Amino acid sequence: MFRVSIFGFRIYAIILCMTATGHAIIGVVIASKIANPYIAIPLAIASHLAADAFPHWDTATNKAKKSRARVFSDSIIDVTISLTLPLLLAPFLNPSTNLTYVYIIVFFAQFWDWATAPYFFLKMHFPPFTWPYRLQKIFDNPLDKPWGIIGQVGVLLVLIIYAKLI
Repeated sequence: MFRVSIFGFRIYAIILCMTATGHAIIGVVIASKIANPYIAIPLAIASHLAADAFPHWDTATNKAKKSRARVFSDSIIDVTISLTLPLLLAPFLNPSTNLTYVYIIVFFAQFWDWATAPYFFLKMHFPPFTWPYRLQKIFDNPLDKPWGIIGQVGVLLVLIIYAKLI
């Protein structure tokens, strides 16, 4: 999320990136193109780590410079968008895709973030909560704004266009 002042008013905006929203977009694409859950679920789980390996910005980038409340509120906004966006994107990519199936695949595309939430937000720094956090950090490749956002938006737009064309 970033802040812009226009005529003295602060406007907040969330950028589609490898946040929960970015992973949700990838999950919707997988769900709309792969009807077999035995293939789609493992692919969605793996897609999260692959997407995190791409240089990206997310709500925890530069978390040392932000308050925990700021990271948490940015994350809540991001998750809200990530749960709303599939309602619009799934029918656009494939109108016959079952929305329950879409949300199942979106959950698995976001799985590693959900699995690390207790470690990150609740400070549960002990097993089993340390395991997904340590695994995800191997793949995490943060990049600050603006390039961490620009690259992700570009990749996600190409993915959506490609998914629509095939």
